Amino acid sequence: MDVLVLIGRILFAIVFLSSAVGHLTQHKQLGAYAGAKGVPAAEASTVLSGVVMLLGGLSIVLGVWADLGALLIAVFVFPTALIMHAFWKESDPQTRQTEQISFLKDTALGGAALVMLAFFAYAGHDLGLTLTGPLFHLG
Repeated sequence: MDVLVLIGRILFAIVFLSSAVGHLTQHKQLGAYAGAKGVPAAEASTVLSGVVMLLGGLSIVLGVWADLGALLIAVFVFPTALIMHAFWKESDPQTRQTEQISFLKDTALGGAALVMLAFFAYAGHDLGLTLTGPLFHLG
């Protein structure tokens, strides 16, 4: 079971870790895109989101307060879905469909992050292959 949970943690976090690198190394380009979507302080927000994804992803992979890492990911993806992928604002059918897919992907990842948060907060001390137990306690 521990190995399966570790594999799942790694697979879940890969998307956020790779996106974090992009946000931190290409903050000017991604900040311009975020600004076009109406994000305030777009370049700074891009860097901040990169840091949040990096910390959340590393926390989950390493098992260092993985529940907090999952919360960070959820806090990132839900507003991102609403702000960056507002498909209901699009008039072009292809753009609308692309944004709807991204919106649904982000909300699904946010849901998975909430499940992971609850899982780690409930069973965290009993899991192997983590460096710390949970920060939050449910149960």
